[in-house]
Amino acid sequence: LKARGVGIVYVSHRLEELQRIADRVAVLRDGRLVDVRAMAGVRESELVERMVGRAVHEHEGRPRRPAGPVLLSARGLGRAQAVRDVDLSLHAGEVMGLAGLVGSGRTELVRLLFGADPADRGEITLSGKARRFRSPMQAIRAGIGLVTEDRKSQGLLLPQSIRVNATLSDLGAVARGGWLRAGKERGIARRLVQTLRIRSRSEEQPVATLSGGNQQKVVFARWLHRECDVLLLDEPTRGVDVGARADLYAELDRMADAGKALLMVSSDLRELMAMCDRIGVMRAGRLVATFERGAWSEQSLLAAAFGDPRTSSPDP
Repeated sequence: LKARGVGIVYVSHRLEELQRIADRVAVLRDGRLVDVRAMAGVRESELVERMVGRAVHEHEGRPRRPAGPVLLSARGLGRAQAVRDVDLSLHAGEVMGLAGLVGSGRTELVRLLFGADPADRGEITLSGKARRFRSPMQAIRAGIGLVTEDRKSQGLLLPQSIRVNATLSDLGAVARGGWLRAGKERGIARRLVQTLRIRSRSEEQPVATLSGGNQQKVVFARWLHRECDVLLLDEPTRGVDVGARADLYAELDRMADAGKALLMVSSDLRELMAMCDRIGVMRAGRLVATFERGAWSEQSLLAAAFGDPRTSSPDP
């Protein structure tokens, strides 16, 4: 089309696409055109900074966070052939990633840990105590939260307000005598909106009218309200623009620094390598390898996911 003289305006938050096909790039922020320049020679980090309006913390090359005590562990955990005898330990103050191909059992493992599906075998230990979660509510009461893979069908009440969605994880904190206190809800929701930079008219705005990135921030807000010790994240930045992604990364860093234990499933290996202290690789329902920060490469992670026999053995 370009060779035929067609002018193309290509809108995307996938910066690698822009670098591949664009001649010039324009950056919009808060409804304003803040930059127009030739694409050649522009670094991705420069575009991100212009889009977000501030310098974004770089995660590449940083050292591993100090690992605290084990908060959550699984031994021999399984369900039919979807998850097969997984051993896993998750420490306070760390972000552990889960990589693997579609169908490798990553989401199924997270659902077992959250009590959304019953395990056929194995055991889960939380803060040194053996637990068996028969429902998500039991897991939530024990201090575990889940950012689901599909926010629209599983994570949000779309017609409801930010206020309702953000406080749903702990209604006891906003109720008295069995009655919800709207004023208390509004105060908490307003603070969460400010903390996570949720762009909205007010905390009463229906979640369905927010952008995808802001909807995902509302999901995060729910678990910030609950103050979970363990947070499971299934594709937490899927369909999220680069500005919202930077805000979510900053919040994950803050949670890890505060001693929370985070387990992060992502199909984006660059994201896992940037954010995580350890990365486990799932294949055919098994945790087949675990890599420490500094010991992995994109090639080694892909080799483990595809079944290269030269990859390391599991070391949870």
